[in-house]
Amino acid sequence: LKLKGQMRYMPEWESIIFLGTPVYGRMESLSAMFKTGLYINDLSMHDSSRDLVLAGTQQSEELKRALIQEQKKSSKLEESMKMLDYEMKKTDDLLYRMIPKPVAKRLRKGEPAVNTCEVFPDVTILFSDVVGFTRICSHITPMQVVSMLNTMYTLFDTLSEKHRVFKVETIGDAYMVVAGAPEKTKYHAHNICDMALDMVRSIDHLKDPSNGNNIQIRVGIHSGMVVAGVVGHKMPRYGLHGDTVHTASAMESNGKEMHIQLSSATYEHLKGKELYLFYPVTRHQL
Repeated sequence: LKLKGQMRYMPEWESIIFLGTPVYGRMESLSAMFKTGLYINDLSMHDSSRDLVLAGTQQSEELKRALIQEQKKSSKLEESMKMLDYEMKKTDDLLYRMIPKPVAKRLRKGEPAVNTCEVFPDVTILFSDVVGFTRICSHITPMQVVSMLNTMYTLFDTLSEKHRVFKVETIGDAYMVVAGAPEKTKYHAHNICDMALDMVRSIDHLKDPSNGNNIQIRVGIHSGMVVAGVVGHKMPRYGLHGDTVHTASAMESNGKEMHIQLSSATYEHLKGKELYLFYPVTRHQL
């Protein structure tokens, strides 16, 4: 323990006494001072020792409270950042389901939407729809229609991920997917045909809510050139444009229920592979 003070001669006592106080800077807190057997009353009342001790203790407590508050704020901020990252990931996942990731990144950088449009020389497009959809809708409630389409499209979405094809859009009962865009591959026709076969097989357990019979679909496929990209500013989406799209839609609308009708252009990509069985269809049969 270090003491600070002065020596005084007392004539009455014929003695020299030492008047001193502990050096508070050597102690970390009041509790440390108490452990040495010293108390506030032991400090000199004739100088600023007591004020310094109390002021230092008060400042220390204020700093501790400030530190605790900052730690709480830091913890809340960290939790908020985690929630923000989670919500941003959900937003990104939703965006990438509507617009391909490379295209979405270009739009985020500020590129005009029309700049994302790209020519794809050879892709394969699939259209499907529900046979008798208008009749079914006239006999069931709107919520039953939504439930039926949601069940079927959820099944098709799973198949699209399995076969690495891109879901372009759904309009009513029409379901459209493409292979070869935005990710180019020389096996686009094979991927689409595998997708089509699984689509026909997978709905054998789905029932028509209006009469309890099995739901039936038509599938049409065509290959050719398209322009793909995002057009417009309001509610942008990745779309395909060109005669190939219209031909694929016509292949579906003129097809037969629970059959897959493909064009000669798609057939050229598949013939000789011994992977599929083909049956020629004449115009009269259509």
